[in-house]
Amino acid sequence: MKMYILIKDDIPEGFAILAAAHAALATYLKYKEDTDMQTWISSTFYKVVCKVNDKEFQKAKEFENHVVLTESALDHKEVAIAFKPREEWPKPFKFYKLYR
Repeated sequence: MKMYILIKDDIPEGFAILAAAHAALATYLKYKEDTDMQTWISSTFYKVVCKVNDKEFQKAKEFENHVVLTESALDHKEVAIAFKPREEWPKPFKFYKLYR
């Protein structure tokens, strides 16, 4: 079980780090009563952070159980999207590039 956090590839590194931290917390707060979230938080706590282009980001918004983050210092631009932890992921998640 893992949480995916997708960061837009045009976000400066410093903001990307903040977005990833905020995304994990925002997703936990939104789904903290969910059984999958409770299982994840008390066991694996795995997170996968990926860098995606705008097209991938927009397409990812079609998948359920997510939180979209914006950054006020970037004129409230959407910077990240995080998904509630789960066991099985849609096929596109296998192809997102890890954030390095």
